[in-house]
Amino acid sequence: MNKLTALLALLGVAVFVLFSSIYTVSEVEQIIITQFGKPVGEPVTTAGLKIKLPFIQQVNSIDQRVLEWDGNPSDMPTKDKLYISVDLFARWRITDPLQYFLRLRDERSAQSRLDDILGSETRNAVAKHELIEIIRTTKDRVPLRDALLTEAERKQDMGSLVPIQKGRKLVEQEIFAAAAEKVEVFGIELLDIRFKRINYNESVRPKIYDRMISERRQIAERFLSEGNGEAARIRGNRIRDLNKIESEAYRQVEEIRGVADAKATEIYASAYNQSPQAVSFYEFTRTLQSYKFIIAENTTLVLSTDSELFKFLKGMEPDDGKNP
Repeated sequence: MNKLTALLALLGVAVFVLFSSIYTVSEVEQIIITQFGKPVGEPVTTAGLKIKLPFIQQVNSIDQRVLEWDGNPSDMPTKDKLYISVDLFARWRITDPLQYFLRLRDERSAQSRLDDILGSETRNAVAKHELIEIIRTTKDRVPLRDALLTEAERKQDMGSLVPIQKGRKLVEQEIFAAAAEKVEVFGIELLDIRFKRINYNESVRPKIYDRMISERRQIAERFLSEGNGEAARIRGNRIRDLNKIESEAYRQVEEIRGVADAKATEIYASAYNQSPQAVSFYEFTRTLQSYKFIIAENTTLVLSTDSELFKFLKGMEPDDGKNP
């Protein structure tokens, strides 16, 4: 019985030692073996079942997948003294697990070191460029044109973009180049870096909005001024054309009236020049017609006796009501 117990105990110890000396490596990790806290041997990067010394050697797993770094939004000034909030993200992986383990040990330390390096390089790059360089994607970007723009607006090149030298992509490349060199000493390869969001700082945002509103108002006032000028020109042309039409119509009326008067005179002349009696009758009727315009109630006339106007009046007698 004692032999069986001892055998079972020995077998149990052997199994325990065996399991303590065997470990597995998956496809997404790489292993650093440490003995008394110090790395021994080369990093294990191939997947499968591996063996180590039991008890005194420890397995330290290091991820070999592409990892994510997502920084917190940070306020920083641009070259043109505008404070903006920049939110950045990056992708990285561990290419030298031994160097990584010696200098950083774990992913938490790596994320902290990336915060320092990427944050510092981002500040340096933003401080060297104006805001428009960081906002605009590329210097070759062409704005879409509104099909409803008038010809005058197209000639004024409304909506044209401010010329830039680099653009956001080249600024990102500058940050990437500077940061990749610094993180390489930690056994890290920086794969990519991108601006996730760029926004105005809360303290300067109202001023920026006020300036944008002011610029829009200036454009609106310019359009209004141009519209008023065009309206005044149209009204002036309308008055000029109206005066021209009225003067032309008045000229035609006078011409027609002159022709009519000449025709009427010709008709009268041909009618009353038939005989001396007709001429006398015409003279008499025209004189009587003139009396209507000359003589009115309470009218006093001073005429000589040989006046042409008086010769028909001197033989007339006042109507006292006795004559039938």
